[in-house]
Amino acid sequence: MSISSEHKLLGKQVTSSLHMLSPIVELNVGGEMYTTTLSTLKKHPGSKLAEMFTGQPKLRTDSEGRFFIDRPGTYFKYILEYLRSNQVPTQCIQDVYKEALFYDIEPLIKQLEDSPQIFGELVARRQFLARVPNYSENIELMIRIARAEAVASRQSGVIVCVVRTEEDAARCQDALNSLDMDKKSVVKFGPWKAVPSISDLLDCIQMDVEAKGYKISFQPHVAEKGFRFKSHDFFYKFLFTWW
Repeated sequence: MSISSEHKLLGKQVTSSLHMLSPIVELNVGGEMYTTTLSTLKKHPGSKLAEMFTGQPKLRTDSEGRFFIDRPGTYFKYILEYLRSNQVPTQCIQDVYKEALFYDIEPLIKQLEDSPQIFGELVARRQFLARVPNYSENIELMIRIARAEAVASRQSGVIVCVVRTEEDAARCQDALNSLDMDKKSVVKFGPWKAVPSISDLLDCIQMDVEAKGYKISFQPHVAEKGFRFKSHDFFYKFLFTWW
């Protein structure tokens, strides 16, 4: 069978070579349909997106012969607009940033990282949390404790001890020793060497737990009468609401 007849038979199947395709390309991105040009998709040769359409096609096709990309289609329009006109999106910044990373479009990644939303998350908040020992592990520990206590309950309470300095850490340990409760159920955050305060860290904890889909709130934890320290100096109660 000749190359031309084979191409007619296979149409837009993956086995077709891209140089034989029309310069107009139809895409199915996560169920959203797009039409663009091959040159637009290959605008940044070093990107993963350009690589998908270089040489032999590296994508499957749907039942209509459109190239299928298994990514959120909603945000691809912003990627496409940038490729067409160099317009940096001003909406859905966090989600578009994830897609820019996936498609490895370096110029767009760098411009998005200069936006207040991404800059604040990557440079300010994330770098602060990197200085809080075992932060991510403690978030997961909080969730495990809350889930273990959720049986036949509307809410689960998790006690958190937050200390900013080594001195406070020592005082917190003394306080823990005098608490009439299971010390293994108290999740300890800190100390850290950075400007943000305890209230900033508490906000971060709430933000990151909520990002995992949980409904959560917190308040100072008031310990039993006769407690040697002001309990709200260190201890907070996070409430997970299940229904």
